[in-house]
Amino acid sequence: MPKIKKGRVGIKLDMTPMVDVAFLLLTFFMLTTQFKPPEDVTVELPSSHSAFKLPESDVMIITISKEGRIYLGLDAQSLRMKLFGEEGRRKLSFEVKKEELANLLIQARISNPRLRTVVKGDRGAPYGPVEDVMNILQKTNITRFNLVTDLERA
Repeated sequence: MPKIKKGRVGIKLDMTPMVDVAFLLLTFFMLTTQFKPPEDVTVELPSSHSAFKLPESDVMIITISKEGRIYLGLDAQSLRMKLFGEEGRRKLSFEVKKEELANLLIQARISNPRLRTVVKGDRGAPYGPVEDVMNILQKTNITRFNLVTDLERA
């Protein structure tokens, strides 16, 4: 006696909820992403072979432009406002005079002892201001700092 087989029943999945979730995630990531703001000073970095990554938080960046001007930038908006006033809310870095730099570095380190110092100099910057910045760092007992360079491609 042969058995009679039943016909296969097709399964139908509704993909609408999955599409809704995908669009919700896409919208969430688009709205919460923070883009890199434009820098106040454009710096052409020298090249090196070091592949050491910069820290992402608690960073104090000292930038030296091609003309030898010195800029101080802080990643924390509250610390920028404390040092530079209400203008610190809008700008990422401020031009400082060589004479003011030591005092600002000390105030920043007192406000946040975990600050890591980064020196970012232009490839064509004169050596004098770079030496001045390093001397000021040494006088303020900031002996550990990173120099930002561009990774040389082989």
